[in-house]
Amino acid sequence: MYDSLAHADYAMRNWSGPEPGRIKPGSDAHKRLFCRMLLDTHNPYKPAVIDWPLLSPEALHRVTSLPIWDIAVQTEGRASINVKTFAETISDPLLREALDMDGGEEARHKVVLSKLVEAYGIKLAPEPAYPAPKNTEWAWMVTGYSECIDSFFAFGLFEVAKRSGYFPPELVETFEPVMQEEGRHILFFVNWATWYRKNLSWWRRPAFFFRTLAVWAFLVWERIGIAKGINADGVAQDATFAMTGSSSVGVELKPRELIDLCLAENDRRMAGYDQRLLRPLTVPRLARLARRLLPKN
Repeated sequence: MYDSLAHADYAMRNWSGPEPGRIKPGSDAHKRLFCRMLLDTHNPYKPAVIDWPLLSPEALHRVTSLPIWDIAVQTEGRASINVKTFAETISDPLLREALDMDGGEEARHKVVLSKLVEAYGIKLAPEPAYPAPKNTEWAWMVTGYSECIDSFFAFGLFEVAKRSGYFPPELVETFEPVMQEEGRHILFFVNWATWYRKNLSWWRRPAFFFRTLAVWAFLVWERIGIAKGINADGVAQDATFAMTGSSSVGVELKPRELIDLCLAENDRRMAGYDQRLLRPLTVPRLARLARRLLPKN
């Protein structure tokens, strides 16, 4: 049993495509590469049988006091329906299969989080409805670029919590596959975005470019609202976690140090996948720019 779990975990983090040689972004070979990456690295763990570790009173208080669980559950709920409805519009069999896998894993993340809050008695606000989006491509792009932003910082903060002991090792080990799945999802998305853009007619590419800018503008606006304590649905939230950063999970890090850790963790989580796959660049580049502008002391 342990060997099979270890094999699934290794396969989830390390993958190379079977087709040799250089692969041109936008080609059919590129599409096969990023779709097969997602499909072949799927980890078949089942949330219903996760054995959530027993926590000490202190550790339980730390976990239950984090003001992230409402937003986390609702984010995964929206993501799963956004990916699922976009997948339904796709006729290409391989791409549709990969998107179905992506949407299924997003739904599984929501189940994992729901099981976690149930196991530790975390009280959540009533969940909103998750209606299918009318503009499926917009919703898919919002989900993809949102994960590019959130996962970059989550990778670093998760490592901070691990190093500080804020999360007990048993809980880190239990939740680790979810973090790595997010890395796979953003890798799949950024490759899809490039492949899709390159396969558009030349006269449609400017509209896609401006749609992408609009998505980023929307996400910046949304995160300003969250930083003020308002979620995407206009509901007040505790913004302590977003504002205090690494100190929320037990370590005082300067902004430059946190950015360095996020960059290192982002690179580490992407390192095991075929080097011909495009890596997410926008958020790491913005983070490096912000780092240069921050004071050194």
